[in-house]
Amino acid sequence: MYPELVTIGETMVVLEAAEDGPLRYVPQFNKRHGGAESNVAIGVTRLGHSAGWISQVGDDELGKFLVSAIRGEGVDTSRVTYNEKFPTGLYIKERIREGSTQVYYYRKGSAASQLNQDSIDWEYIKNAKIIHLTGITPFLSESCMKVVEEIIDFVKKNNLFLSFDPNLRHKLMADYPNAKEMVLKFAKQADIFMPGIDEAEYLLGTKDYEEIADYFIKAGVSKICIKNGDKGTYYQSVDGEKGFLPSFKVDRVIDPVGAGDGFAAGVISGLLEAKSLEESVRLGAKIGAMVVTVKGDIEGLPERQALEQFTGEETDVLR
Repeated sequence: MYPELVTIGETMVVLEAAEDGPLRYVPQFNKRHGGAESNVAIGVTRLGHSAGWISQVGDDELGKFLVSAIRGEGVDTSRVTYNEKFPTGLYIKERIREGSTQVYYYRKGSAASQLNQDSIDWEYIKNAKIIHLTGITPFLSESCMKVVEEIIDFVKKNNLFLSFDPNLRHKLMADYPNAKEMVLKFAKQADIFMPGIDEAEYLLGTKDYEEIADYFIKAGVSKICIKNGDKGTYYQSVDGEKGFLPSFKVDRVIDPVGAGDGFAAGVISGLLEAKSLEESVRLGAKIGAMVVTVKGDIEGLPERQALEQFTGEETDVLR
């Protein structure tokens, strides 16, 4: 049986500082895992849907940890391959104080950066209801850029549904003079595009919700969600559905990392359940709010019962 959602991208081992303060003063770390695409797959799985993750890890203990941990979350890892020549990626999370997190990446030359066409099971992708990509993967290496282009071409030729979150990593993009044009190219081929407001401004030079949405809808995107942190999300579809959903209230932000992935998992789950775009955005916003109240990339992703019990306040939708 093939999963409803397929994600493709790098997941790394996370070493999270066990105490607040600069890393030079932190003696201990907690080992976790994090990666935008696998985070989304886990979020969707926790809501009762099936998801698969395609990637490559090092043939080392850290790679085996990643596959075991993500498989343990119910995600299909059968299309993850092991690379004997390159190591599993790593990143370290520093928390100077509550709600303020800094991330340091050690991913150059990682196994996932060696992804190529032979790493992909095309039949597996073809049988998914939704394929989710981010703007991280293409900038890991030239081979990753090529494989993302090939996946998008394959998705469009086979009339599959493409979800795209830019998830911009400017340090990765610095080696690509045409990075903005490449992200725009990918975004315009998506069926649903989920940028943050700052990412949209980087791409188009404006923070006007309707101007941004109109640009991408005219370019061929059928649905767009523009996230603006604790303010809310503007959404619009080619069918004319549009509005602004204020964010759910959060009393304490413990760890902001992973909120966007939680949002994407909620929106995708809503679409898999044939909900309207407004309902899907509400689901995503609720999950994003829950994620920031817990340490870790995936620890705050809720199961269905916890989601239904969440009592964050929201105001009326503005149209």
